[in-house]
Amino acid sequence: MRLQLNGEPIDVRVTTLADLITAEGLGDAKIATAVNGVFVPATVRAQHALSTGDTVEILAPMQGG
Repeated sequence: MRLQLNGEPIDVRVTTLADLITAEGLGDAKIATAVNGVFVPATVRAQHALSTGDTVEILAPMQGG
């Protein structure tokens, strides 16, 4: 499936947002996610199905001021 991840096109074999996070090596990271501009809470990532053409944003919190 072809997605846009943080503005970059990627080809992946995943079905859910949780699968994508794991595939990107972020399974244990504290992150925020959005699909097609809509925030997706961590509690529903495993149920959030992805489709070809979806735009996914994965953001890590930043430290500092």
